[in-house]
Amino acid sequence: MTEKESATDHVTADVVTPSPAKSLGDPGITPLSPSHSMKDPDQNVQTGPTFAVVVAIDFGTTSSGYAYSFTKEPECIHTMRRWEGGDPGVSNQKTPTTILLTPTGSSTKFKMKLHTTANLSIDTDLHAANGKRVKALDIFAYALGFFKDQALKQELSTSDQSGDAKLNVCDNADVRWVITVPAIWKQPAKQFMREAAYKSSLVPRDNPEQLIIALEPEAASIYCRKLRLHQMIDLGSKTALNGYSPTDNVGAGMTQAKELVRRNRQSRTFLVENVIGELWSELEEGDRYVVVDCGGGTVDLTVHQIRLPEGHLKELYKASGGPYGSIGVDYEFEKLLCKIFGPDFIDQFKIKRPAAWVDLMIAFESRKRAAAPDRTNPLNINLPFSFIDYYKKFRGHSVEHALRKSNVDFVKWSSQGMLRMNPDAMNALFKPTIDHIIQHLGELFEKPEVSNIKFLFLVGGFAESPLLQQAVQTMLQGRCRIIIPHDVGLTILKGAVLFGLDPGVIKVRRSPLTYGVGVLNRYVEGRHPPDKMLVKDGTRWCTDVFDTFIAADQSVALGETVKRSYTPARPAQQVIVINVYCSEREQVGFISDPGVRKCGTLRLDVSGTESPAPRREIQTLMQFGDTEIRAMAVDVATSRSVRAGIDFLGQ
Repeated sequence: MTEKESATDHVTADVVTPSPAKSLGDPGITPLSPSHSMKDPDQNVQTGPTFAVVVAIDFGTTSSGYAYSFTKEPECIHTMRRWEGGDPGVSNQKTPTTILLTPTGSSTKFKMKLHTTANLSIDTDLHAANGKRVKALDIFAYALGFFKDQALKQELSTSDQSGDAKLNVCDNADVRWVITVPAIWKQPAKQFMREAAYKSSLVPRDNPEQLIIALEPEAASIYCRKLRLHQMIDLGSKTALNGYSPTDNVGAGMTQAKELVRRNRQSRTFLVENVIGELWSELEEGDRYVVVDCGGGTVDLTVHQIRLPEGHLKELYKASGGPYGSIGVDYEFEKLLCKIFGPDFIDQFKIKRPAAWVDLMIAFESRKRAAAPDRTNPLNINLPFSFIDYYKKFRGHSVEHALRKSNVDFVKWSSQGMLRMNPDAMNALFKPTIDHIIQHLGELFEKPEVSNIKFLFLVGGFAESPLLQQAVQTMLQGRCRIIIPHDVGLTILKGAVLFGLDPGVIKVRRSPLTYGVGVLNRYVEGRHPPDKMLVKDGTRWCTDVFDTFIAADQSVALGETVKRSYTPARPAQQVIVINVYCSEREQVGFISDPGVRKCGTLRLDVSGTESPAPRREIQTLMQFGDTEIRAMAVDVATSRSVRAGIDFLGQ
């Protein structure tokens, strides 16, 4: 089959007289009747096969973990066994997102690559700490495979009578897997995670419904619906809550919460109320709230509205945010180390001693979490012995000598082998990242959709920072109540389990982008540009017209479909491939407009559906209301299903 026969950019949307145009590339297909099908968002949405257990993986930039719940006991959420190792000052309910491969080196904080890579593909590479290149898909698949083995062998199995062998409580086919991703991730990054799941054998490719992609702030929102008063800190309340008054030190409540969580975590099982929590009972029909998910790599902001009586959620404004996570503080610390010891040494140390570099950053993570607005005593950061030893070999003098010679007077050397930072210096490392978050939050609250907000839920590991909490309080100036769940680092993980148990709880979402395809329309004098006119067999056509499937920031209900009908150019055609375009603008006229780019392909495999009909109609349904864009198709004449899919990775 030639490229002309299988691919198209230009197709006609005229119903009565199909386009005969053959120039500018064979159109390959002819669209017939475009339509938009709205499904009642309150109807039950088909969720596919039933599963015995839901396992959610919170794949974080700095730390990752999993939790699970049996569908027969949905009120019980079990978290992974505590990670043994690392700095004792770091909560180890989740494990650091670092993979050490020999001899390739270590890969750390690699999740952000999926957000920052402009042309993400299945072949995208990562740079390991030692400078070597590794396939990103392999690294993500290794990580998912690790969690799969841990969950199935350590959690979902039991010892036999002898105590020597493990017996599986359930088979992998009985598990619905959920993977969390930032809401601001675009479709290629979500598809990449799905491809990594297939490669790791987390789920088989022929059973895609076994895997659900969950958006992190949505998961947090779902969990926050269940919060009881004793499970949260209310920074915006006028009265004491959990023994903590908002006039006290801003970090005191979180310290109490951490201690409470540590005491209650031994069982690793969290009980979730079947009904909504007391806080949620204060919400009325139409009330609005904001979820600010402050993670390691990104900060996601989502605006939701409550819909009663079921308590379903509606997204009011498309997810926004940016790469303002806590690793920004790590980068500032690395810049400080470069200033003291030289960037050439730091680069070489990461290459030659990757494991020691990871140890150093884990030690910094512990001290980073101790930073607070009113702290007066210094923070000590352990330097690995290999750092001290390698620096002496590299420079010919000691670490202590380097500190004395540097102009950094707020970092001293301790004889115990530690860097001693004064608290103001530590707080300064936070400022660039927190300033980005506050600026974005301020811009969001200027939007008309974000007026009359009742609550702001601050979630994610970075939400534990008293510095960030104080900055958010100062910015909002009492405009709404600020709620922080206890054990805030596990909020998304537990919410992802609840989402896997009930994927239809988010009834309405907002499209982040405008999606559509290029078509030919009848040329209209005065409305269409002359340079877009194409004359074929005496008929004038306008090329490159953008046929909009869904517009940016448009509300789209779960189960709502966009319908298009296409017909192959010739009876023997086996595959139809249509380029999909996107734009951040709501109104798009042509696929050649500024800001419009090709983002994927809609592929229809029409082999095996041949019919004697002179004209075959392939009806395509696309769903934009889920966390991933989905496509289905059927041959109208034969009622046979047509394999359909949208590829955003250019496979």
